[in-house]
Amino acid sequence: MPTEKRSANEHEPGHDLPLEHEDPTIRFLHRIIRYAVKILAVLMVLVIVWGIGDVIYVLYQRLTQPPFLLLQINDILATFGAFLAVLIAIEIFINISMYLSTNVIPVRLVIATALMAIARKVIIFDFERITPPLVYGTAAVVLALGITYWLITKRN
Repeated sequence: MPTEKRSANEHEPGHDLPLEHEDPTIRFLHRIIRYAVKILAVLMVLVIVWGIGDVIYVLYQRLTQPPFLLLQINDILATFGAFLAVLIAIEIFINISMYLSTNVIPVRLVIATALMAIARKVIIFDFERITPPLVYGTAAVVLALGITYWLITKRN
């Protein structure tokens, strides 16, 4: 039975975009994608810095309005939402960095980032305007992501 000879990186985890592909066109396209991911990493850092500036600005605005140096519950929730948005951006940057260093999408980290994003959504829910279908849908997403994360970590 003849065995096919594969290149060392072909079909192995961690080598989705090998730079040593035998086809020059594919090799060129892989380089373009890697540069695009690097550009996304730079843009994500800019978003993170912008988000930090936004958190500082929101806090400044809320603390300088009467009553001075006091935050209402809505102000606290808005601040939490801004903080979590920056943390989510940092997690996405980490995803991009890991992808650049290993060529693998870190599924566990992506699921954890999604959990953080849905947690942010739950924290900033406006309970006066929220509808039951949105609550049920959010609960289903949290449950699905939680089970997925549990299964991924249990496997390891």
